[in-house]
Amino acid sequence: MSDNSKSNDINQKDNDISVCDVLKIDTSRIIKKLESQTPAIFQNYSNLYTQYLHMWDDLFGTCYISEKEFFDKLNIDPVILKQIKENSEVYTNNFLEFIDMNARFMEDYFKMRNSAIKSYDNFMHTVMESYAKTLSQFNKSNKK
Repeated sequence: MSDNSKSNDINQKDNDISVCDVLKIDTSRIIKKLESQTPAIFQNYSNLYTQYLHMWDDLFGTCYISEKEFFDKLNIDPVILKQIKENSEVYTNNFLEFIDMNARFMEDYFKMRNSAIKSYDNFMHTVMESYAKTLSQFNKSNKK
């Protein structure tokens, strides 16, 4: 095959590309790149958040050792300590319930968003079918 015929083949392929081809190919490349990055991003965020939570747990553990000696010397009335514990449990239980509610909210939120994307996808397929029919009718009327 001569260099000239190779060049003609390449030029012919370039002429066969449509706007839809360009948008589809480039969009697919971008989506695949984003998809390839997603697991690492979520894993890194998860690792960071876990480290953050452990930092707080460690901080209060260290604080406990330092303050225990101080509070032991104060001879705090056990009734007051019991009330502090009960109050702390109320706040803790409220916070734990908030975490559960937030998790349920996020689950429902993602279900709703996923449903919205599916609905939009279905809508756009309908629009594209209508667009294709309109173009077909336009092409038929131009040929007459």
